[in-house]
Amino acid sequence: MTGPLRLGVNIDHVATIRNARGGDLPDPLRAAQAAADAGADGITLHLREDRRHIRDADLARIAQAVQLPINLEMACTDEMLAIALDFRPHAACLVPERREERTTEGGLDVARHHGLVAPIVQRLRDAGVRVSLFIEPDPVQIAVAEALGAPVVELHTGAYCEAAASGEGAAAARHLERIARAAELGAGRGLEIHAGHGLTFDTVSPVAAIKPIRELNIGHFLIGEAIFVGLEAAIRRMRALMDAARGS
Repeated sequence: MTGPLRLGVNIDHVATIRNARGGDLPDPLRAAQAAADAGADGITLHLREDRRHIRDADLARIAQAVQLPINLEMACTDEMLAIALDFRPHAACLVPERREERTTEGGLDVARHHGLVAPIVQRLRDAGVRVSLFIEPDPVQIAVAEALGAPVVELHTGAYCEAAASGEGAAAARHLERIARAAELGAGRGLEIHAGHGLTFDTVSPVAAIKPIRELNIGHFLIGEAIFVGLEAAIRRMRALMDAARGS
């Protein structure tokens, strides 16, 4: 199934800057509103266990003020499950999380941790939350995601982006082909395919051109680019690159 390619904007790192100094500024709510004005299709928020960027109070403020679907990234813990069940976002994306990491370092190994992930997927689905699993573009991970009953998988694009940024063209091409094959396989199994992590103006087009992918979630690069050109301008350029790659 193909269709318009959606853009979810992750505003976590506006909150990271806020928290570096304390206080309330810059306000991630303002970033969410700017993203909406620039044509984003959704807002992604990662409420980490260590609360290093998004805070609990940010969730309701943003959801109430911005008329876009909220995608809550969350670890597979009892605490985060309870928060998600109370918050009831449009979608919840289960991601791996380690306290010492600077950012998410890879996909959630659902094959290894299916016993932990399965009841969380079920509880969220029972509550009417659309569940996504952030996984590596790997056939085994896709098969397990399908078996777990998650309707959506988000393919980790970090390895492709790192290779491309390092000028490793052959490696980047291999990683891109892996993403394309995984997208085809997942879509063939009836899963909705999303992708994200590390995407920039220079790397987004080849991923956006992969037809089974329905949504890209992009954050850190857009927030960094916003320092120089403004958030709305950065989002509009990303949107234009995605649309051009998609032929729309």
